[in-house]
Amino acid sequence: MTIQRLENLAVKGQRVLLRQDLNVPVRDGRITSPARIEASLPTIRSLREKGARVMIMSHLGRPTEGKPDQQHSLAPVAAYLADKLQCDVPLITDYLQGDYWQRNPAPHQNADGNVMLFENVRFNLGERANDECLSKKYADLCDVYVMDAFATAHRAQASTHGVAKFATIACSGPLLSAELDALEKVLEAPKRPMVAIVGGAKVSHKLTVLESLIAQVDQLIPGGAIANTFIAAAGYAVGKSLYEPQLLQKARILMQAAANRGGEIPIPTDVVVAHEFSESAQAIVKSVEEVAANDLIMDIGPQTAERYANIMRDAGTILWNGPLGVFEFPAFASGTAALGKAIAESQAYCVAGGGDTLAAIDKFGLQDHIAYISTGGGAFLEFIEGQGLAGVEFLQQKNAAEK
Repeated sequence: MTIQRLENLAVKGQRVLLRQDLNVPVRDGRITSPARIEASLPTIRSLREKGARVMIMSHLGRPTEGKPDQQHSLAPVAAYLADKLQCDVPLITDYLQGDYWQRNPAPHQNADGNVMLFENVRFNLGERANDECLSKKYADLCDVYVMDAFATAHRAQASTHGVAKFATIACSGPLLSAELDALEKVLEAPKRPMVAIVGGAKVSHKLTVLESLIAQVDQLIPGGAIANTFIAAAGYAVGKSLYEPQLLQKARILMQAAANRGGEIPIPTDVVVAHEFSESAQAIVKSVEEVAANDLIMDIGPQTAERYANIMRDAGTILWNGPLGVFEFPAFASGTAALGKAIAESQAYCVAGGGDTLAAIDKFGLQDHIAYISTGGGAFLEFIEGQGLAGVEFLQQKNAAEK
């Protein structure tokens, strides 16, 4: 992908506006999971070492636009950054009021290597609407704009898209570049065979993902409740399990499309069922033909788990988005655990993404065994679907126009 990259720019003495994803969970003023901040630190440290004047912007939560509130303030993030960077990181609230730099010429506000954090961009009217006036105000603050928040790259908003239009220089940061490189490696030139695991509650929620992948992968393994629709489409009963009867024909079309390409959408041959959705429910292994009317399918069975594990071990490329069962409950975690272990043991290049997938990776201690773990969420899925990412497309356009 042809975009200007931060690592290719000289930024000493430059005012660098860095859009990052610092949307971390905060409870009672305390950050409960700093993973996104930790991921951002190498970029900030690199900019400081190069003598840039660093201005960071991010959103936090979903406040009412135009109405700042303490619950969604980035103050805890500023404190965390200051502690990790061992420097002052002031939280700036008035950065859009007139000419900020003329009002704040003091060296501590505008010195090489210094860092400041701008208050939650979603407090600003026009942020979500990609307002041109707001975008220009952002751009006027900087010499270089850096988009480094892949998780928000699919949103055309003022801090992720509009600002790039008006900034003198706009480029991608290391986190965004790494995400794009990893996904392109999987989708554009994958080592075969290529396998995708797509889990979730409903086929309808990921239908475009499934349709896109079926044309690219050698095997597409449905997981979670999505698998139930395919099980039903193959003619088996699913009891009380969540599935989508209106999409049975679509599931059959996808299965046939895979077969026409010489690929497969494998269906479980055995499953783990329960009579209620509960952590304390008794887990019962049954063949897929034996599922009764009062059964809930909660996981794949051991025979299917071994079959899927062998597929992982033989794969050249793996795209993992979603667990295979209700892995949060120990009695129904075996299928996802076996899948993760097989991926860890595989020589395949694996990219994993999606909130539940990341939770499973963390639960089973697989972080060091996955080639790339995407934090993109919605952007991850839209990239897989082949949709353009607004925050990336404009960087491409700007780079092409400058050549």
